[in-house]
Amino acid sequence: MQTSLGGVIGDTLGGVLSDRIYKRSGNLRLARLSVTILGFVGALASLLPIIWVHDINFVALCLSGGFLCAQLVIGPMWAIPMDVAPKYSGTAAGLMNTGSAFAAIASPLAAGYVIDLWKNWYLPFYMLMGVLALGAVSAFFMHPERPFALQSRGEGVDRRPFDEAFEPYPADRCQLAESLPAVFPIVSLSR
Repeated sequence: MQTSLGGVIGDTLGGVLSDRIYKRSGNLRLARLSVTILGFVGALASLLPIIWVHDINFVALCLSGGFLCAQLVIGPMWAIPMDVAPKYSGTAAGLMNTGSAFAAIASPLAAGYVIDLWKNWYLPFYMLMGVLALGAVSAFFMHPERPFALQSRGEGVDRRPFDEAFEPYPADRCQLAESLPAVFPIVSLSR
């Protein structure tokens, strides 16, 4: 229960902190980066004691604190797609969510494999701490203050909106719509 509560508080607090820093400073990068790094480093610091302390209550508090800090990152991470690609934030957020889904699938498999291979339950925690440290360092490469711009081939940055930069495929050359009834006869029955 307390672990879940820590996550809910962390989710909310991360977004609120990021927004407040942005309102006070006007610096978008500072607002997103500071909360992200605080979350990663805080989660790492919360997990370190569980290596040496074996009291179940203390470990539960450390895991709850680690989850709270890890969830601080969520608000800024979901805001960044809207910062860099406001017109296409749904697509940007979808790409980000796809990466998160792959990590959610792969991490338990990797942890189970590591535990089976080396018979050591601490190794997945070491791996997690390494990923948290990598996340804190990688955060310095984020630039939410730089909006996404499409690039033309070898001509520098194309500053036109996406709709103007890429003309849609002409309707008269698109034969998919006409071929659907032939491929899927049920489509012709519904007309």
